[in-house]
Amino acid sequence: MTLSGSQRPDTAAGVDSVVVRGVEKIFDTASGRMTALTEVSLTVGAGEFVSLLGPSGCGKSTLLRLIADLDEPTAGTIEVFGKTARQARLDQDYGIAFQQAGLLPWRTVTANVELPLELHGTGSAARKARARELLDLVGLSEFGDRYPDQLSGGMQQRAAIARALAERPSLLLMDEPFGALDEMTREYMQTELVRICAETRAAVVFVTHSIPEAVFLSDRVVVMSPRPGRVEAVVPMHLGATADRADDLREDAAFFEMVTAVREALHTGSQAGRRPGSRTP
Repeated sequence: MTLSGSQRPDTAAGVDSVVVRGVEKIFDTASGRMTALTEVSLTVGAGEFVSLLGPSGCGKSTLLRLIADLDEPTAGTIEVFGKTARQARLDQDYGIAFQQAGLLPWRTVTANVELPLELHGTGSAARKARARELLDLVGLSEFGDRYPDQLSGGMQQRAAIARALAERPSLLLMDEPFGALDEMTREYMQTELVRICAETRAAVVFVTHSIPEAVFLSDRVVVMSPRPGRVEAVVPMHLGATADRADDLREDAAFFEMVTAVREALHTGSQAGRRPGSRTP
């Protein structure tokens, strides 16, 4: 199917989706100040799928939260479609999906998808039409009248993705959305996400701990060092257009080559992070 309505002009104009410059994030904790991120710079192009990969505690989710304006950097700047992160949030330029689907249990699937539109004053008829469109996109058109506890984990995540797309964002921010799923369902959801992104042409910043997942989904994989997190390496995925990727790619020699390349970058970054005073050239 083809989604109705035009893509936001920011994407059409080729403006970078996300530009992070020299970002640092320091938290004040009971045991003292803790630097989560330092000197992080990153650009995500329009329509590009970029995964953030690194060891636990390296600041992947912190960086995503800064882009989403759910927290503020201690230093540095973040722009989303040429705007401040705050303005982009106010303009609803992006959708967010987390590891837990976060669906409201007392609302049907359709009502959950409609929620962002309802909160921003969209009329009932337009909300219902958009929800039908999105449930068709994510393969849940027959489940709109169900409640979240009547769906499998994978179906709940598809509903959450539909909700994140409700306001036609040009950017999706996703924090391990498939982390709690079994392997078979996870691979299915990866394939579905590739299809959905091709349909919507939205850029994606995707946090994951899984190397194969990052390789399958991404145009580029950003490897982060142990805390304090910094960009240790950016590995381009030489696997053709993400829109053309299908299940059989996981058996291709080129896929395994990219998995090896990312694993080596991750290992190098982890080793560097353990050496006091070490820095990326």
